[in-house]
Amino acid sequence: MSSVRQEGKDKIIFVTKEDHETPSSAELVEEDPNDPYEEQGLILPSGEINWNCPCLGGMASGPCGTEFKDAFSCFHYSKEEVKGSDCLEQFRTMQECLQRYPELYPKEDDAPSSQASEESASAEPSDPAAGSEKDSDPTLPNTESSAES
Repeated sequence: MSSVRQEGKDKIIFVTKEDHETPSSAELVEEDPNDPYEEQGLILPSGEINWNCPCLGGMASGPCGTEFKDAFSCFHYSKEEVKGSDCLEQFRTMQECLQRYPELYPKEDDAPSSQASEESASAEPSDPAAGSEKDSDPTLPNTESSAES
């Protein structure tokens, strides 16, 4: 026998194995395409931006939400040949706002990856074609080993 318990706004329903043996009598409701809470993706069928889309990662809310919306709207509706090239001021304003809240909008830490790429670049010969020719042609003298002896 199932039991129901209310905890605040939540309703907790415990069911038994016997409850699951009988087919469900729940009726599915057809989705409403105009439901503002239904996940529609980033762009709504009307062509407007869905600010509730989880794909925005909460950027539309918070201390820089207005600046983000201004910049993103400008980009979305831009008619320029290079899309968004008319939105530089909005993106600059948004970036300035993001920089005022580094604890909420941290910079990507690219120092280790750029350092690793610099190290690997310095280990490779400056002319990659010259290095591969020497390695691929065994008839050429090995200048590194002859310099050591």
